[in-house]
Amino acid sequence: MKDISIIIPAYNAEMYLVKCLNSLVKQTKKGIEVIIVNDGSQDRTEEIARKYEKKYPELIKVISQENQGQSVARNNGIAEATGKYIAFVDCDDYVDEKMFEILYNKAIENDYDVVASNVNCVYPQKNVSINSGVECNSIDLTKEEKENLLLNMYTVVWNKIYKRELFENKELLFEPGIWFEDVLFLYKMIPFLNSIAYVEESLYYYIQRENSVTYTYSDKLLDINKMLDKLVAFYKEKGLEEYDDEIEYIYCRYMFATYIKRLAKSKNKKKFEEGIEFAKENVNKKFPNYKKNKYLKSGGKAFYIKHFNKLFAKIIYMLEKNKMN
Repeated sequence: MKDISIIIPAYNAEMYLVKCLNSLVKQTKKGIEVIIVNDGSQDRTEEIARKYEKKYPELIKVISQENQGQSVARNNGIAEATGKYIAFVDCDDYVDEKMFEILYNKAIENDYDVVASNVNCVYPQKNVSINSGVECNSIDLTKEEKENLLLNMYTVVWNKIYKRELFENKELLFEPGIWFEDVLFLYKMIPFLNSIAYVEESLYYYIQRENSVTYTYSDKLLDINKMLDKLVAFYKEKGLEEYDDEIEYIYCRYMFATYIKRLAKSKNKKKFEEGIEFAKENVNKKFPNYKKNKYLKSGGKAFYIKHFNKLFAKIIYMLEKNKMN
């Protein structure tokens, strides 16, 4: 058994994969394996991956599948993994050469379920450090600490390592076929965590690209509502009513903030105005009394969400339009 299995879903990644893999073969941590899941790429992705597999046979393993998306690729990687901990790296990013040594050493201090690091967002002219939102080293998570994780965790999977046993619960695997699968995965996992820790170093390098899904519009953006509905249904099904306030707040925040900001990138004013009504309709349908939520009592973000309207949305539209120009 390895200490850490690092899973890389890769689709048409020939431009980025070499830099990603070079950062992994240089890891100071021994006892790791790198599982590259080629998701039906049409370029040289598999060829590049196989070259690394041949050069580093004790370190790298390549599996191929028909194109089924990132969630299925990650789930298939988990099925192949032998590590005590599991990690994920996106094929167009890279990591600090000490990342997995630092995270693993922290993990074994108290047998933590999850350990997170901060993140470097890499822009053409600068790097910006993003906090993981994990601000406790706890071996017995309280309800209050889990609430804080729901409200503050940076909901990406690739700046963390996860104890293998967590994935024995098949309901915590990645949801196939939707965007925002990272968000759903982490929010579903949080109530079941016993322990978590963080390190202050920014160890993951998240490359900011103009053509990435974060900075472009697609009709798949509507999946944000599907993801949120699945999240609400999951908490209800599992009897997790004690987190109702947090889930309500998350739903409103993603619909009125994340969705609206991403929708503004459509450059289509009619589509944007339809999206405003879509957001309002869904929030009011799911949570008609959301304005009474305890997290909407103070602060600028709370004010924006509580009083969301067309004017606020149009300000976001103009700001995003100016950025793109």
